[in-house]
Amino acid sequence: MDKKFHTNLIVSSAPHIVTDADTTKLMGTVLLALAPSLVASTYIFGMRVILLTAVCVVASVGFEWIYNQIMHRKQTVGDLSAALTGVLIAFNVPSNFPIWMAIIGCFFAIIIVKQLYGGIGKNFVNPAITARIFLFISFASAMSTWPLPKMQQTADAVTGATPLGVLAESGEATTSLRDMFFGFTGGSTGEVCAAALLLGGIFLIVKKVISPVIPATFIGTVFVIALIYTQSFTMALWHVCAGGVMLGAFFMATDYVTSPKMVSGQIIFGIGCGIITMVIRLFGSYPEGVSFSILLMNICTPLINNLSYKLYCGGGKNEK
Repeated sequence: MDKKFHTNLIVSSAPHIVTDADTTKLMGTVLLALAPSLVASTYIFGMRVILLTAVCVVASVGFEWIYNQIMHRKQTVGDLSAALTGVLIAFNVPSNFPIWMAIIGCFFAIIIVKQLYGGIGKNFVNPAITARIFLFISFASAMSTWPLPKMQQTADAVTGATPLGVLAESGEATTSLRDMFFGFTGGSTGEVCAAALLLGGIFLIVKKVISPVIPATFIGTVFVIALIYTQSFTMALWHVCAGGVMLGAFFMATDYVTSPKMVSGQIIFGIGCGIITMVIRLFGSYPEGVSFSILLMNICTPLINNLSYKLYCGGGKNEK
């Protein structure tokens, strides 16, 4: 067989790009889309956000470089995927989270979740989401101590509950929708400012880095279930802005590797994320369910892909 023709038949792991873009450009664009949230979080919580983010990026890139060196594999740190994972890990923990714990989270995400399964394109769950759950299980106290925004801190109070935590405890939403939208509330570093995340998400959609299907179905499902349950349009919007819905919907549920490939599968995936998120929020003992919903739907992605392929091919039946 002609060598050139044979080479063209080789199929690599996802993401498959049919443009002049490559992984580095895509990851760089996502990092740029996260910049508004980084700026907003720094304004809300202070300069420690920059330190925490920088440490997570350096640790993630460092662990990937060390692993590739030890295993004599081609260096992949230049594709920026490890840097993006580091930023997302920093965005998924409180701004006062101990640095050494964050480094452990980066090790878990890069080595355990990503590299041991073959590196980028071969991990079956999102590394940053899985690291958040790992850190929550391992360091529950540190992962549940939420700094208040700088403008709300006093001599007697520098930490407080998140809006979802208050809702779970008292049954009342005491934080205004305006504060939820602009991020003047407690929460993980990069998830509190819905406005900044929405801006970044729209940027990714306009640049065609992500499809709007998963974010739309994820956020839409959260909104509809909240509207039905609370009978309040304001509370439905409140749930959309609360917690990690925006961060998860735009920046983690849309991961090329761990989300379905076909539109029908993406719709199922997004709806599933929204349903699991709201079931945990409304009926579970933990006030937030975004991380668990994305992880569970990541696990279901191969099944969803098979189902969507069969639906596309008419159920997979042979025509007689």
